[in-house]
This record gives sequence, structure tokens and C-alpha cells, in this order.
Amino acid sequence: MTFNAIKQAIYGLYLTNSFGLRLKYTDDPMEKKRLRHAYSAAQLEALKVTVKIENKEKLPIDGQYVVVTNHRSIIDPPITEVAFQDTEIFGPWISKKELYNSFFFGLFVRHAGSILLDREKSQMSGFFADIKEAVKRGESIFIFPEGTRNKTDKPLTSFKEGTRIIALKNRLPILPLYIKTNANEVLANALKDKNLKQEVTVVVGDLIDYKDKKNLEVAYREMFHLEEH
Repeated sequence: MTFNAIKQAIYGLYLTNSFGLRLKYTDDPMEKKRLRHAYSAAQLEALKVTVKIENKEKLPIDGQYVVVTNHRSIIDPPITEVAFQDTEIFGPWISKKELYNSFFFGLFVRHAGSILLDREKSQMSGFFADIKEAVKRGESIFIFPEGTRNKTDKPLTSFKEGTRIIALKNRLPILPLYIKTNANEVLANALKDKNLKQEVTVVVGDLIDYKDKKNLEVAYREMFHLEEH
């Protein structure tokens, strides 16, 4: 591990915990959105990473959605948060149990607005109830439909079941985003070279109606021209 990587890790730990504490003591959704964006912007600024939005005219300013995006890096959530900075769209991320218990991310994840997905549980009623409560509050739902980080050389891995069910149960349109740049490579480059400036491109897709019966993964691949190999 390089000295720069160690320094970035220490700063990242400081950011996640300091913002996690601030988030713990606010229940106001817009303040949580502001703090999440401030954290994300600070994290990307430290890495000298900027976010470019393609098809920005397709990005809604307000409303409620199931926001779906691909997932290759731990910096994907900050990238997504920054993409929504000029909107009023806000809501919890669907988060795995490992993140809730993480030494690095736990405090932040537990208080930033997230819904725990525990795949070891036999009953998912509590999970869907938490989503319904968030929707009642006027919030959107943010999810990585691949379920975990894509560590392959393919641009996308298979979607888990559930995203379409969430949209259907709550009558929410699906808002697809595609992080076109391999953010994991961007992160690795940033940790190697502290002076390197990089840009990540996020592509905004067309809204998908919750009643649309087309397979979500197929629709996503077609929308962003991602061939399955």
C-alpha cells in the first residue's frame, strides 16, 4: 500500500465517521441530503475525481423513484450522490448487513438513510415495510440491482430479483443511471498518484414505468447498449 493510499484511507475514515455523527443527530431529510452530498463531494475532491453527467436533461428535479445504477466500486454511492446534487430527490440506499457492521462505513451507513437488506433472514416483510415507510415520507429508493460490486471485466453482472418488486409494490417509476467510467480503476489510479485528476461519466437513462413487464436487466442493457457476453 502506498503512502498516499494510507493517507486517503485515514482521511476517508475521518470523513465517514465525522459525517456519520452529524447525520446521527438530524432527522430532517433535506439536511441528511445536504450532509450526504457534502461528504460525497469531500471524498471525491480528496481523490481529485469530478463527475460529468450525460443526458442531464433526463434527470428529474423532484419526484419519487426507484433509482438503479451499476456497481463496480466503493465510490459509486458518492458518485451517485453528486449526480443528484441539483435535485430534490432523496431517499435511503438499500444496504447489505456487512456495511451496517463495517468499522469503516458502519456509523455513516446506519445514520445516512439506509434500509438494511439481510439475505440470511427467512422473512423479508420487515425490509419491505421499511421501504413502504420511506415512500410514505416522500422519499425515493436507491439500489444497486446487481446486489454486490461487479469484480469482473464485464460492464454489468446479473441483476438480483427484488428491484422490480420494490417498484411495483410502491408504484414508483424506475430511474436508471449508468456509471460509464470504471470507477474502481479510477479509485486505484487516484490511490497510486495523488496529483492525477480524473473524470467519471454518469449516464442518465429514460424512466421505466413500474407496470412495464419487460425484464429490468434486459431493459437496462438495451438502454445503455451493454452487450451480454
